[in-house]
Amino acid sequence: MISIALATYNGELYVSELLNSISDQTTLPDELIISDDSSTDSTLEIVNEFARNATFPVKILINKEQLGSTGNFEVAIGACSGDIIFLCDQDDIWYQHKIERMLECLVNNPSAGAVFSDADVADEDLNILGSSLWKRKKITPKELAEISTREGAFKMATKRNIVTGATMAFRAEYRENIVPIPKEWVHDYWITLIISMSSELIPLPTALILYRQHGSQQIGAPGTSLNKIINGSKDEGKSFHAIYSPKVKAFQKVLALLIESSVSNTAEGKQRIALVTDIITFYRARSSIPKSRWKRLPIIWKEFIAFRYQRYRKPRHAIKDLIHSVD
Repeated sequence: MISIALATYNGELYVSELLNSISDQTTLPDELIISDDSSTDSTLEIVNEFARNATFPVKILINKEQLGSTGNFEVAIGACSGDIIFLCDQDDIWYQHKIERMLECLVNNPSAGAVFSDADVADEDLNILGSSLWKRKKITPKELAEISTREGAFKMATKRNIVTGATMAFRAEYRENIVPIPKEWVHDYWITLIISMSSELIPLPTALILYRQHGSQQIGAPGTSLNKIINGSKDEGKSFHAIYSPKVKAFQKVLALLIESSVSNTAEGKQRIALVTDIITFYRARSSIPKSRWKRLPIIWKEFIAFRYQRYRKPRHAIKDLIHSVD
């Protein structure tokens, strides 16, 4: 059974096109779950009209108070009853074979916990901008190869997220550990991290959606001047504690899940527990970096010579921590 988890909020400009593209799929979903985050425009009227005419069941949930993007997706995911859950953004366009291709991939790879595809990046009028989502995220063939193996997926995911939620479908059996999603984390990164603990993720090297960029979206593709304006300085002025303590808490939850898992006493499980423990040490150290730049040096140097910057981020992040401005 196929479920689509769609999170909406003030999406009146684009949601009709998205819904029509779902109706045009060569393989239709068994249900569409829409969680609306207290929209104040005509989004609810549009989705209710769609639900009345859809050829598949549509369930509409309305949050009494705004939860934000991550919380809104958590509600939608939690209400899905299918074996496979597709994540869906309100402003994209799905190509006709998206569900068919991704479902086929999961059927042919029973050990895979999720599948994700590339996307064509477009402007608000759906003019393709010339480079794919993977190119804009600077995803390398090595990273794609690593995340598609059970041995490499978790290590890859702990370093950075290469999976965009709008291009992703995952098996519902992982939901028990995915929900609740830490509110400080982007939902797709958390889902990727949890699934990679025990499974590989399969990359489909083809664009299966038009990924629309516009000024009012909460999350966009990197590499565009618009996105840099919107998201480029999101941590500017924040304390190191505010930036990194959420990562400490999230990886502590991952550590607890690993310790409780059936593989905790295996060689693989012990390696992953050691890896996450080391990551927690890294982010805890970064969260303790003081405002004074001179006083930062001992902490940053200690993490650098321990090769934790090199393993879990990139060496240049040590420089970023040193020069970061705190209000």
